[in-house]
Amino acid sequence: MEELKIYRNSRNFAPIDVAKGLDLTTGEKVNADDIDPNYERLPKCQYCKNFKTNKEKIGLGWCQADKKNPFIAYPDMCAVTCGMYNDE
Repeated sequence: MEELKIYRNSRNFAPIDVAKGLDLTTGEKVNADDIDPNYERLPKCQYCKNFKTNKEKIGLGWCQADKKNPFIAYPDMCAVTCGMYNDE
């Protein structure tokens, strides 16, 4: 799946509501689905090496960072504060 370089997926975006937010580099209001010219990928579970997609239920997956206790995770879940996030 191709990565969409839109504000919703960017570190430069602070949401106000579902459709709008602020561009943190300029301070301007923007639409969440507009292209971010200064795009920097926001850490999300779907980009993590520990995330495995659930093939039975679309829109769900498993975080397998803790091999003994994997837990349910959403692909679009923000992982900025996750200590187990690994995109390398």
